[in-house]
Amino acid sequence: MKENDKKDIKEILAEVLQIEGEAVLSLKEKIGDAICRAVEEILSCKGKVVVTGIGKSGAVGRKIASTFASTGTPAVFLHPGEAIHGELGLLSSDDIVILISYNGETEELINIIPFFKRLGIRTITFTGNPLSTIAKACDIVIDVGVEREACPFGIAPTSSTTATMAMGDALAIAVMRARKLTREDLAKLHPGGTLGRRLLLKVEDVMRTGKRHAIVKEETLVRDVLFTITKARGGAASVVDEEGKLVGIVTDGDIRRHLILDEKTLNKPAKEIMTETPITIKEGRLAVEALKIMQEKNIDDLPVVDEEGKVLGMIDIVDLVKVGLV
Repeated sequence: MKENDKKDIKEILAEVLQIEGEAVLSLKEKIGDAICRAVEEILSCKGKVVVTGIGKSGAVGRKIASTFASTGTPAVFLHPGEAIHGELGLLSSDDIVILISYNGETEELINIIPFFKRLGIRTITFTGNPLSTIAKACDIVIDVGVEREACPFGIAPTSSTTATMAMGDALAIAVMRARKLTREDLAKLHPGGTLGRRLLLKVEDVMRTGKRHAIVKEETLVRDVLFTITKARGGAASVVDEEGKLVGIVTDGDIRRHLILDEKTLNKPAKEIMTETPITIKEGRLAVEALKIMQEKNIDDLPVVDEEGKVLGMIDIVDLVKVGLV
């Protein structure tokens, strides 16, 4: 590709982003009583939010429904074509419907509005045409009209779909904040995401136990400590007394460092090279707290103990990476 061609492409990309960015920002001027009433309606809704649309509006609708669901508001997407073939059965009079149609004249949506009315379902529309048939039929009209599409011919939905999606996000987040959802509430809705893992995973969920946790006694020879660590495929061994209480820790790094100084180290007892009163974390604490300690202390292994000081397991930095905390 020639440099002039690259320059032209960069200019086009910048122009599209500029147009769509301006379209989204222009929505700030459209914030009024309508969207405030929409927030109130959704907050008081005893059922679910049902979002419907077709084509590009349908794709945007799926995203908006997903955003509502992931921020604490039960929501589903209803394809208008499927709706008239039996899927209307998922609706109840306690629901609220959001209809997305930029021109406001989508025939498939117009055809199912009477059904919503018969059930007494409140309706909200996102449209760029407040005087359209759909706008006149809905209880609340949210204007998402934009000055122009990013498409040079004004045909392909670009700025309009971006603006609609942004308004959907704004409405969902406004409802979420009005519900006063906490980070913990949100984490419960995203157990598989980074936020959920950070707020829900406890040290017991990620610590190494059983055969994966190397445990030795104070008198165990260092060579046997090394075998135990290797067998557990770990990086350290917990050193315990006769009651199972943690008295020290020996890492594979400790063994290597002592071997450099004294090759007879392998025949010494673990207590001679262990780190006494090692840094630990109590059971019941969050895994993210363990990560913070390990990063601050620059350690790769962290024993987990109970209230009596008995060792329960070992946190390995590798496992925190695997669960996505690092």
